[in-house]
Amino acid sequence: MSQPAPDTEMQGQPLWSPSGGQNILGDFSKKMEQETGQSFPDYQSLWQWSVENKEDFWDKVWDFCGVIGEKGDAVISDKDKMFGTQFFPQGRVNFAENLLRKKDGDTAIIFRNEKGEEHSLTFKELYEQTSLWQQAFKAAGITEGDRVAGYMPNIPETIIAMLAASSLGAIWSSASPDFGVQGVLDRFGQIEPKILVSVDGYYYNGKEVDCLAKIKEVQPQLKGLEKTIIVPFLGKGALEGATSQEEFLSDYEPGDIEFNRVPFNHPLFIMFSSGTTGVPKCIVHGHGGTLIQHLKEHKLHCDIKPGDKVFYFTTCGWMMWNWLVSALACEATLLLFDGSPFYPDGNALWEYTSEHDCTFFGTSAKYIDALKVNGLKPGEAHDLSALRTMASTGSPLVHESFDYVYGSIKSDLHLASISGGTDIVSCFMLGNPLSPVWRGEIQGPGLGMAVDVFDEDGTSAEGSSGELVCTKPFPCMPVSFWNDEGDAKYKGAYFERFDDIWCHGDWVEKTAHNGFIIHGRSDATLNPGGVRIGTSEIYRQVEQVEQVTESIAVGQDWDGDVRVILFVVLKEGKSLDDDLIKDIKTRIRTGASPRHMPAKVIQVTDIPRTKSGKITELAVRDVIMGRKVKNVEALANPEALELYKGLEELKS
Repeated sequence: MSQPAPDTEMQGQPLWSPSGGQNILGDFSKKMEQETGQSFPDYQSLWQWSVENKEDFWDKVWDFCGVIGEKGDAVISDKDKMFGTQFFPQGRVNFAENLLRKKDGDTAIIFRNEKGEEHSLTFKELYEQTSLWQQAFKAAGITEGDRVAGYMPNIPETIIAMLAASSLGAIWSSASPDFGVQGVLDRFGQIEPKILVSVDGYYYNGKEVDCLAKIKEVQPQLKGLEKTIIVPFLGKGALEGATSQEEFLSDYEPGDIEFNRVPFNHPLFIMFSSGTTGVPKCIVHGHGGTLIQHLKEHKLHCDIKPGDKVFYFTTCGWMMWNWLVSALACEATLLLFDGSPFYPDGNALWEYTSEHDCTFFGTSAKYIDALKVNGLKPGEAHDLSALRTMASTGSPLVHESFDYVYGSIKSDLHLASISGGTDIVSCFMLGNPLSPVWRGEIQGPGLGMAVDVFDEDGTSAEGSSGELVCTKPFPCMPVSFWNDEGDAKYKGAYFERFDDIWCHGDWVEKTAHNGFIIHGRSDATLNPGGVRIGTSEIYRQVEQVEQVTESIAVGQDWDGDVRVILFVVLKEGKSLDDDLIKDIKTRIRTGASPRHMPAKVIQVTDIPRTKSGKITELAVRDVIMGRKVKNVEALANPEALELYKGLEELKS
């Protein structure tokens, strides 16, 4: 029988502590001490000042991070309320202008596909390519406020098209090419793009996937679509009713880009909620809020410097792509990868990043779990001497995954578990280079983010789990939801639970180190006997059982209460017998609590997940309760839902 791993945090020792060397956040803290006359001996004191003096803080972030634009005379309007507050109401900026500030021969982007083929662009070449696309967009009639949609993989052309659109004040929106026709229409159909930019196909797991048939089906159903541009990623040839990239750009020569400086809150991106509970919500983010928040996170929290090599494993359908691209404003080099992270094997990403001396490596918690389950030890097989920071998001990073990173990837590493979402295109909580890393904990709230944990009564929940809230406005709040009359959907999404306070929908716990532990989504928490339980508390225990690869826990309405049902995916050749069920339940009871223990443990061969890799508890709960899943197009593997239908084990 497996035993719970010992909690090393009980020994009072962090897993990593700052070395005392110079970092950008330390420089910022010292500068703030000089300018305010206050003392900031640690991160917590700096954070406290940042949320209590939000006007002064964001004003100084603008200057310190070198935002290019016109600040205006005011920092915040309507400062006594949260919903409807605007930052820099007189300010004018252009997102693309800030990302294209560097125009020399240093490397801006390195791209590798899963076949190992690479090419790169200098900052000068990136600027020139953006110039060509901007001229072509302008000639095609793209103006301020028009939508340009990208049905694209994570390749340089996606970034170039986005920068060209945003340079004009147009609005960019993207989806990854693994979305099916209905998934594309559910998203782009709501925003009516004037131009669609798409690849002809992409590589995944050793196969070529053709996109042309899907594009042909999508085109006539997108109202307002005037032109489709095909980027020849696979060289599949032309598509009737579409224009090739070569033809689209052929009449132009590189020149100076005219950046349209728009109001600070002018729409930049339209992003989409996961869509697992209905048609995706269209979340609009602005030029200035996205820019200043990302600069703050990249420079102050992630210590990204000019010349650093920044990698994040992401698709263009996940907000981490938007977050990654902004590192160009730090004059860093982007390392792009498109394809399966396990093709031809689990070393693919580590070979790529080690060869290019990656300094910042970002991924999902599930990827780290997969490395651990497969027994991979990247730190032994690859030279990671340049790597300073590793970030993890997408789902909670459990305690044992912290152990794995420090034991099998790199011991002297700033491991930053980060959490936020598409809703804010950034983070509420993340790492910082001034504080120690404690096992299982996100280091703390972001500067300027008044994060708290509320109980059911709307008061700060000390020493217990509760709702993640933000009590004061911040610049990367959505500008709006698209086509949302009277902001009804916007208010309903975040401001319905507590009056004029952002309620994010995560079930979290504040720790003694001023850090946080996320226990899952609030709407997916379990409620046996009237006690709310976060699903990640169960996953942490179950996935330490040697035979288990992955698990998903949901609540089933039963006999006037809710009972916990646990589904497990086992390693190849393993089967669920009475001894293993007993082992799993014991692990949960002793490692979490008797209330966490499932009433049923059932073996399945797959778990449904979104395109960005998040498991979908709500979809599984709907299936076992006999309810229709509203939007299977949002799932990467919708066929997995069939495994949960009509199970005899759930009838007694």
